[in-house]
Amino acid sequence: MDFSSQRFVDVVVAAPVGQIDHPNAESLKQALAPILDATVPSIGALVLDFSRVTYISSMGLRVLLVAGKQMRACNARIAIAALQPVVSEIFAIARFNHVLEVFPDVRTALEHVSGPALAAYDAAAA
Repeated sequence: MDFSSQRFVDVVVAAPVGQIDHPNAESLKQALAPILDATVPSIGALVLDFSRVTYISSMGLRVLLVAGKQMRACNARIAIAALQPVVSEIFAIARFNHVLEVFPDVRTALEHVSGPALAAYDAAAA
């Protein structure tokens, strides 16, 4: 599974790619670990860009649940953005849209979690 991340002021935007199924859930957990362990005290939010995630299993949902707990323990937010239709349906069935904040795209997520990060994101996109 591919994974990239970028920091915008007080928000990390991370973008996993592909399926987050049983074999790849551990890869996502390992990719998120440095963000969660090293920067949680210094970030206000983590936005996960799921625009290129094609499937998520219960193991992947568990990784998100644990990440959410870690973020909330540090008074930080976690948001999911740009769910593909299949992944959105899985979130709805598992009621994860009530567990984590879900937004239609990364820009909207940043708008809700951090004004300075949104400004930095817009500047980078220009």
